[in-house]
Amino acid sequence: MSENLYLHCSSSSEPSYSLIFLLMIPGVVVGLPGNLLALWIFCFRMKSWEPHVVFLFNLMLADFLLLVCVPFRIDTHLRGEHWVYGEAFCRINLFMLAVNRSASIGFMTAVALNRYFKVLHPLCRVSFMTLRHAVWLSLFIWATVAALRIPLLTTNLLHRQGNCSMCRSFGGDLSQPAIIVHTAAYIAEFLLPWALLLFCSARIVWYLKQKGQMVQKKNVKKAIRAMTVINLVFTVCFLPAIVTGLGALAFKTFGSDNCAGFRRLSLAFMASIGFSYLNSALDPLIYTFSSSMFRAALKGVFRRSANV
Repeated sequence: MSENLYLHCSSSSEPSYSLIFLLMIPGVVVGLPGNLLALWIFCFRMKSWEPHVVFLFNLMLADFLLLVCVPFRIDTHLRGEHWVYGEAFCRINLFMLAVNRSASIGFMTAVALNRYFKVLHPLCRVSFMTLRHAVWLSLFIWATVAALRIPLLTTNLLHRQGNCSMCRSFGGDLSQPAIIVHTAAYIAEFLLPWALLLFCSARIVWYLKQKGQMVQKKNVKKAIRAMTVINLVFTVCFLPAIVTGLGALAFKTFGSDNCAGFRRLSLAFMASIGFSYLNSALDPLIYTFSSSMFRAALKGVFRRSANV
């Protein structure tokens, strides 16, 4: 089997390839204004800050920085996969995309766990987290996801195929340490938080069945809303990319030199990656359903706009 089957089989001239990546455009068109509005609300309209607000702010920051990088990918795919911005910016762009996607997942998980402990373990030390602890935890999440992606900055990720220069962090030579670390982190950063989210949701459902009368409690209602929205956004946006990505990886590792089959899996994976960027456009729903303060500030903005 070819050492780099992805590049061997891919055809950068396929018209469907660019059409698939048009899926990223709604994420930018909807997500950038939505996250800019959220940034303005967090900075100028939040009356007080609590640990979960710190996590939501960092989630918004990760989404915004990711969406700023996406237009370069859209332009590249519309050029038939030809990257025109040079090798250095190729590394920076892929690093930023990977770090902010990972940070987005990390802070979604932090928001969900915060709600989980508040409801099911209100006397646990985690439930009494201070604002300072939330800031330190946020810095730890940023440092961890950035450290895992440093190999993307130290490796040449610009692959040449004829006259086409392709800037990719997936599908490269799996003997490269940077690609191995990046691929492993990409899989782990989905599976581990997803397992935690499913566990927390199942525990909350069990709790409600055991104490049905508690369902009217305000904090329980907020936890249910937050967990439901986070689970939906997380599963819908990231699960397809994981399934198709693992399929393509298995095909590349154990399959044959059947380019047609591998190309179909690769195109499905790349389409799913484009779809995963919609997560950053949908995350404002998490801000709204997870924080009553954010929701109140947002309603105030719309009321003032309506009265203008």
